[in-house]
Amino acid sequence: MIFRVLKKLEGVVSMSTVEPLMLEKGWTFAAPDPLTGALYLHQIYQRADPKYSGRASVPVLWDKKTDTIVSNESSEIVRMFNREFRDFTDDMTDYYPADLKDEVDAVNQRVYDGLNNGVYRAGFATTQAAYEAAVKTVFETLDWLEARLTGRRTLVGDRLTEADWRLFPTLARFDAVYFGHFKCNLRRLTDYPDLSAHARRLYGTPGIAATCDFDEYKRHYYGSHRTINPTGIVPLGPLADFRKPG
Repeated sequence: MIFRVLKKLEGVVSMSTVEPLMLEKGWTFAAPDPLTGALYLHQIYQRADPKYSGRASVPVLWDKKTDTIVSNESSEIVRMFNREFRDFTDDMTDYYPADLKDEVDAVNQRVYDGLNNGVYRAGFATTQAAYEAAVKTVFETLDWLEARLTGRRTLVGDRLTEADWRLFPTLARFDAVYFGHFKCNLRRLTDYPDLSAHARRLYGTPGIAATCDFDEYKRHYYGSHRTINPTGIVPLGPLADFRKPG
């Protein structure tokens, strides 16, 4: 969604959204998907492959001409939107420039292992040892990011890259969801001055705020993960304001 906005592809790539709650039938469309008529995301997967019986995850990039799934991996779709759609947009910004490629890849890998995926390892841990190891890695990564952003405004080079934007969704959800729901509660994002300022700068980029819905984040996580939160009660807080200048 972020790169669809950044690359000005809203008029080229249509978008269908699913409901926040993901329960026994998986991701569910609020109304039949206008493209396929599907009520549930798993029907999209089975339309692409009638024998498919695996996990139906989001996002999905669907090819209207060949009537099949191109990719369901966000990192791949980000790079497709960044370069492969250049004939359909007047935005020529390259968020994965050749001269920064190796550094972007290195930052992406550390952020994914330690934070993007780390919060899930903590949240779904079933032993105390696994939980503690994951949480320690999460905050080691946050500490590293805070230090990296001290005195600078981007993670790599002097411009925004894919690395900044791949980090942002986890930052946006951190205090609202991962701090409480996944027990990643050693510190809040707001306890990291440079990192939280960076998140607010990204949030303030034109069009990005519209891709964020903090109430939906909480409704999905707290309402869908009944093994972690059996009652499905969604907390009212925290009261975080991403609109403050970064």
